[in-house]
Amino acid sequence: MYRYKILIVDDDKLLQNSLTAVLSDKYDILIAGTGEDAVALLRDTPVDLVLLDIRLPGIDGIETLRAILQRDEELLVIMMTAYEDIATVVTSMKMGAHDYLVKPLDIDELEIIIERALTTLKLKKEVEGLRRQCRAEFHMDNVIGESRGMKDALEQVRKVARSHDTTVLIEGETGTGKEVIARAIHYQSIRVGKPFISINCGAISRDLVESELFGYEKGTFTGGLHDGKRGKIELANEGSLFLDEISELIPSAQVKLLRFLENKEFYPVGGTEKKKVDVRVIAATNKSLEKAVAKGTFREDLYYRMNIVRIYLPPLRERREDIIPLVLFYMDMFNQQCGKNFQGLSKGAEKRLINHRWAGNVRELKNTIERIMIMEDDS
Repeated sequence: MYRYKILIVDDDKLLQNSLTAVLSDKYDILIAGTGEDAVALLRDTPVDLVLLDIRLPGIDGIETLRAILQRDEELLVIMMTAYEDIATVVTSMKMGAHDYLVKPLDIDELEIIIERALTTLKLKKEVEGLRRQCRAEFHMDNVIGESRGMKDALEQVRKVARSHDTTVLIEGETGTGKEVIARAIHYQSIRVGKPFISINCGAISRDLVESELFGYEKGTFTGGLHDGKRGKIELANEGSLFLDEISELIPSAQVKLLRFLENKEFYPVGGTEKKKVDVRVIAATNKSLEKAVAKGTFREDLYYRMNIVRIYLPPLRERREDIIPLVLFYMDMFNQQCGKNFQGLSKGAEKRLINHRWAGNVRELKNTIERIMIMEDDS
């Protein structure tokens, strides 16, 4: 079982010994008598928590805190101080200290604050672990693309993922992997760990689209939720909103979406109080928005606002060099999921797979491989 490491920074030998006696049953304890010693120790030894006295010989606790956080701004530091130094504690908290204790120390309070701080640390590590897992799952290396068209698309994904909130339009036929690309943008960006909210604009009743997107206030609808409902835009705050089949969005919702994209503000349906959120919008369509604009079914100003970065995913029939790598990728996936042991493809199978039209694109290919591997037992 992992034992947390706590560094005590205090020049009082009696306090050092007392804290070591109290805490060493549960934690590994390290001691530094000065700020300089603490900073030097932290260069070579990772710790989970620092108990830092404000009054130290040499550089004081505030300067030591500054040096510690410059090296690792995520490290949890609990300040220890006398009553007359409370003003200095306020300064340390503004600088990034996690909490503080007042001397003479109350042992029960000390243990509670340490446990609370380490719970925070555990949650941070779990979140960071989930972020790494999501980044790995949606890493560009996991998106199969040997063809020139897909390599171009993936290069655009890498570039736009570095931006904070640039709007993205993904175009491609049904089944080409538009949502996979949208998730890759989200999980490779600084928004990883925040919500990725998806909505299919063509799968929602025209009467409900606006309330699904923007939410509604209580009393707006007969039969609606008593306290109202938050919309998908608000639920995606600090994350990404994926609008699939954006071409199906009704005109009134197009107007409200345009206003939102301009200033990230909106009114819930039936509401009079404006709300502001921080959301990256990623839209996708299997139809040409330019043609929709020409027909008058899609607003031209919204099209230009959505089309800041446009990523085109070519159909599978135009990137046949991707077919066999995709087949092998899904073969490996379904070997694990179905407990099978398929090892390769015959020449006849390769030829048939490459020459098939794949009207349903990657989705059809995936379903085909899954069906074969479920129904057959071979290598």
